[in-house]
Amino acid sequence: MNTITADARAVASDIEAALRFIPADDRNVWIRCGMAVKAELGEAGFDIWDEWSATSDKYRARETAAAWKSFKTAGEIGIGTLFYIAQQYGYRSKHYGTNERKRVLTVQQHETLSEYGQELFDQTKPIEGPASDYLHARKCVVPPQDSDLRYHPALKHPGGYIGPALVALVTDAITNRPITLHRTWIKSNGNKAEVEPPRLLLGGHRKAGGVIRLWPDTEVTLGLGVCEGIETSLSLAHAFTPVWSLVDAGNLASFPVLLGIEALSIGADNDAVGMKAARKCARGWTRAGKLVRIVIPQGQGDLNDVAMETE
Repeated sequence: MNTITADARAVASDIEAALRFIPADDRNVWIRCGMAVKAELGEAGFDIWDEWSATSDKYRARETAAAWKSFKTAGEIGIGTLFYIAQQYGYRSKHYGTNERKRVLTVQQHETLSEYGQELFDQTKPIEGPASDYLHARKCVVPPQDSDLRYHPALKHPGGYIGPALVALVTDAITNRPITLHRTWIKSNGNKAEVEPPRLLLGGHRKAGGVIRLWPDTEVTLGLGVCEGIETSLSLAHAFTPVWSLVDAGNLASFPVLLGIEALSIGADNDAVGMKAARKCARGWTRAGKLVRIVIPQGQGDLNDVAMETE
């Protein structure tokens, strides 16, 4: 069993307290928290992350150990990321002092897309080559050329890997202002690249309230389809367009009612977190007098999981 040194115990105690506020079900959050714990505590932090991971129904001990092994002790994700996530769920530190608060504020410094993020997005191209191959292999509809989903042929991962990636511009649902980027390292055969995590948002940027406009606003008239993930949304697009990705369950649950849209189709992830988010979104839009339907895949998983299982 890993042990925590005396000097690190105060920090570890605050990390454990913060993790108690964060659901461990969302894979991207799970990975980011693991990377943050390892960056702060090194190998001694594994037991803390593992115990928190086990609070999820999705917990797999072997997968958790393998993911931990892949994390670097230094990278773009630090402990400030974990404390910021915890704050979004109501955590307030009682013991970790001014330095911790400063670090949290440093992580969350961009309300809109940074200059670095814009430069990165400017390097992308419309979907082609390996990105098109990946989406076809995933049985996804390829979005139009003016989509906010684009392709980078050789994007560097924080772990050092360089390879093709989907790069999505995340914009504010209401104002359409760019707020962050969503990156997915891919292979032409439909698999993710062998990096951990294969999906990353830009560090230090706001994600809440963001959407990926897979179809541009000009294509959105009276109806809109939304899902959590990109591939899930592009699976829903076989039946309905235009569609947007809302990034994760948190954004789906809080997706605001938008002026002019009268009907909303929600492609739900068929798990506890996904269904809860879909129903919360549906309630908000229904109360506003909109027509809402929830599309639920057969069996566990999302619409893309179902598409991939269908020969």
